Amino acid sequence: MSFLKRSPWVLHYDASSCNGCDIEVLACLTPLYDLERFGILNTGNPKHADLLLITGGVNEQNRDVVRTIYEQMPWPKAVVAVGVCAACGNFFRFSYNLSGGVHELLPVDVYVPGCAARPEAIIDGVSRALEVLEEKYQTRRRIAARLPEALEVGRADREDAERIAELELHENRYEAEIYGDYGLVAAALSPDGILERMDDTVFLKAAVDGVILGTGRVEMREGECVASRLSVDSRFRHRGVQAGLLAGAERAFPDARCYVVELRHAGRNALRDFRKHDYVPVQASEAVPQPVRLEKKR
Repeated sequence: MSFLKRSPWVLHYDASSCNGCDIEVLACLTPLYDLERFGILNTGNPKHADLLLITGGVNEQNRDVVRTIYEQMPWPKAVVAVGVCAACGNFFRFSYNLSGGVHELLPVDVYVPGCAARPEAIIDGVSRALEVLEEKYQTRRRIAARLPEALEVGRADREDAERIAELELHENRYEAEIYGDYGLVAAALSPDGILERMDDTVFLKAAVDGVILGTGRVEMREGECVASRLSVDSRFRHRGVQAGLLAGAERAFPDARCYVVELRHAGRNALRDFRKHDYVPVQASEAVPQPVRLEKKR
């Protein structure tokens, strides 16, 4: 595997396990099974982890923690649900406090069966997750090689709401780190909130082979076509995705007297990219975050 030349690191999180599967995960690290002989190391920092092992079903108290851990992991990453509780909640799934299996919250790549899961099965699940990591990396390379020629921009459908919410959340996290205002993260819309906004706002999507790489909101205000919340997958920035969204906004409202982009922040590199497409900053607020307005005349 070309990508996995370095040792993959694994983060284990106990969502609401009875500790049966957790003991078996620890057994994988003992000399008898010796998971480290494959170069696999255990870490406690999600920013260093390649794989996320979750035991137990997700409950209402830790669902936000689980999602935060997943979002802090660098890409590519994979999720392994260890044990039947992580897969579906087992007989605890009828509990008032349990959200269900891990798949109710995160995309699960590998399921490890068992109650409790055997160490051999856990090691096999981890090895299969490494294959998933390699596949994700190769898919990303194929998509990046086809940009921007293969990029398709159009109006988002209602089934795209979850992916749009994910991209906007990542953009809000990026802005929150810049300004130290983590209220921006809480202000991100959920998929249900995106669905409600779709009734009066046009949501654009930029995709390659069905994989959505960027999104943005477009609406008409007093004859102006206003694009906002432009969010691009960080793996594909500066590859023409944002330019494709701008062109899609202009095609959606060809009769607008001018085209406007509203940004909550804009660094020097971002402004340079917009100027390439004739968008010029005309207004900046002194507030923090500092909103920026860019215009392009017809």
